[in-house]
Amino acid sequence: MTDYKVNFKELKSRVGIDDIAYALGYRLDRKAGVGRYIELVLGEGRERRDTIIVSHPNDKAAQTFFRRDGSKGDVVTLIRENLDAFFVSGKDEWQKIAKVMARFANMPEPEYREDREYVRSAGHAQVFDSARYEVKPVETDNIPAIFLQRGIGKDTVAAFAPFITLIRDKRNGKFDGYNVGFPYTDTEGKVKGYEIRGHGGYKSKAAGTDSSTAAWVADLSRSKGFAVRSIFFCESALDAMAFYQINKVRVGTDTALVSLGGTFSDRQVTGVMGRFPEARAFDCFDNDLAGRIYGLRMMALLEGIPMKISKADGGLLVEAKGKSFRLDPDRPLPAQVGKNLPIQYKVGHWPPPKAFKDWNDCLMNRPMEPVILPNKNDRETGLAERRNTGIKI
Repeated sequence: MTDYKVNFKELKSRVGIDDIAYALGYRLDRKAGVGRYIELVLGEGRERRDTIIVSHPNDKAAQTFFRRDGSKGDVVTLIRENLDAFFVSGKDEWQKIAKVMARFANMPEPEYREDREYVRSAGHAQVFDSARYEVKPVETDNIPAIFLQRGIGKDTVAAFAPFITLIRDKRNGKFDGYNVGFPYTDTEGKVKGYEIRGHGGYKSKAAGTDSSTAAWVADLSRSKGFAVRSIFFCESALDAMAFYQINKVRVGTDTALVSLGGTFSDRQVTGVMGRFPEARAFDCFDNDLAGRIYGLRMMALLEGIPMKISKADGGLLVEAKGKSFRLDPDRPLPAQVGKNLPIQYKVGHWPPPKAFKDWNDCLMNRPMEPVILPNKNDRETGLAERRNTGIKI
């Protein structure tokens, strides 16, 4: 990949605070009105955890936010506050932030020449060190509580047990217990790291995990790939397990389930497809804009059609083979693309039901709060309330 310097100004013109906030689960508070400012809230009622007030909702480059406690910032600030939610790796905080913004802008993730020079000068590869971690199998008679908390049943855990471990980081002096590890394997089946989940919403990846070419792959056919006819790609292992539990009868056993761990790398996808030569890929990514872009990127990759994908008012803009057309993210993507380009439908589209952000939320029956655009009366009422409360901008 060609090196390039990160241009945060360009990235900020393409990625708004609202894009990041919606991906994190914030929703529009329509009672506050819509004008020069909008209010985005995380949680509702007594469970409300945060409120941010965003300026210039229709101009991404100019967007800033503030809270009533006095804290404020821009899109970089919001990403920085929630960096652990995006499953990115990098040598420092700024590289991770740049990667997050590049993904939302649908731009190539930055690679850094100095990283490669550092690896060469170190005299040994900076890769996943399996000796750092102690692992042991999951006992299906005593399954970790995290599965029950996520609505994942004992039978599902038993089906996936060969592809799950309990994992302990020997270098973590603050926590001596075990988390749940989902091993990332390469095309030869060698472990290249772990997607890790634990108590209290803890999520991470093992140090040095290869998220560029390896992925979590659960081959339920136990055939070493030859009997697999369907591969279901999800953004996390828990989503994949939830998808299977809901759709077990329909998907059968000639199936593999895959987690990309919240990232999308071309080599992750092509590497997995290479293991299963007779299989068709299915897009089971999240019901948000990032998930839709992942689905389109996978379609473009497996159909062999270079696509430029960008966000546009009301949807996504695709440029490919000399054509330019818009897609509605709420409708099946393959059919829309097929009206504009000759495709072989190598990628199926099986996202969560529209009311849910991801498959685990669907399993737990946690629908998204609907985003309802305010009408004129709502706007006037909201603005009046703001004036009466004397909010200073």
